[in-house]
Amino acid sequence: HHLEDSEKHYLREENVLFPYLEKHGVKEPPAIMWTEHDHIRDLEKELFGLVTEDKDVLIDNAKRIKEISDDLAEFVRGHFYKENNILFPTAMEVMEETEWHEIRTEFDDIGYCCFTPEVKEYSVPKPTIEEKPRAPEGMVKFETGNLTFGEIQAIFSSLPVDLTFVGKDDKVRFFSESGDRIFVRSKAVIGREVQNCHPKRSIDVVNKILDDFRNNERDSAEFWINLGERLIYIRYFAVRNASDEYLGCLEVTQDITKIKELKGEKRLLD
Repeated sequence: HHLEDSEKHYLREENVLFPYLEKHGVKEPPAIMWTEHDHIRDLEKELFGLVTEDKDVLIDNAKRIKEISDDLAEFVRGHFYKENNILFPTAMEVMEETEWHEIRTEFDDIGYCCFTPEVKEYSVPKPTIEEKPRAPEGMVKFETGNLTFGEIQAIFSSLPVDLTFVGKDDKVRFFSESGDRIFVRSKAVIGREVQNCHPKRSIDVVNKILDDFRNNERDSAEFWINLGERLIYIRYFAVRNASDEYLGCLEVTQDITKIKELKGEKRLLD
C-alpha cells in the first residue's frame, strides 16, 4: 500500500515541479529524473505482480521478490540523493517565492504519500485585480491556460464524444460538431426547450434528472443503449460554478463499442 501511494510523489514532480523548472530553462535534470521514475514504476509493477495471497506461489516467488526489493531500495536511495542534492537545490535557486505558493497549491491538489508528515496549512496570497494576469489579445483565459477561439472550436470537434449543453432554463445552448455524430443535431435546436427534443415517453425521466440537478440531489446520471451494432454510453452531468450555483446540464454521448472490446495493454504505436 505504501509503495502504491508513493506514486503521488512522482506525479507531483512530473506534473508540477518539472514544468516550472522547464520555464526557467532547466530541462535536463527533470528529463533524467522522469526516466528514473519510470524505472521505479517498472520495478514496482513486477514486484506487485509477484506478491499473491497464494502461499505456495508466494514461496516460489520469494527469491525474485527479494531481488527486486533490493534493487528497488538501492535505486530509490540513489534517486532521492539526486533529488536532495541536485533537483531541489536547483529549484530553490531559480524559482520565485510566488511560484512556490502556486506549486504548493498544485501539490495539495495531487496529494501526498501516506507517510508524508502533516504540513501546516497556509493561505496562498490572492492577487489583486491589477495583479491578475490577463490573457494575450485574441485568447480566452481559463484557470488552467489560454486558448484562441479557433482552438476551442477545434478541440470540441476533436473530442471522441458528442457534447450538448442545456442551460439552467432547460433550453439547449450548445452542441459540439464532431465528424461522426451519434445522434442528429441541427442548429435549429439552439434555444429549444430540451423537453421538446425527446419523445414523450422520455420526458418524465428528463425532468427528473434536471430537477435533481437543480435541487442539488444528484450530480450525474448514466444510461447505455444498443444502437444497431453499437453500444452507446450516455451521461448527464450537473454543471455548477465555484459557488455551487446550478448553471445547466451537460450531456456526453460516446460510442464505446470498441472500448468494451479492449483487452490487455497497448503501449506501442501502430
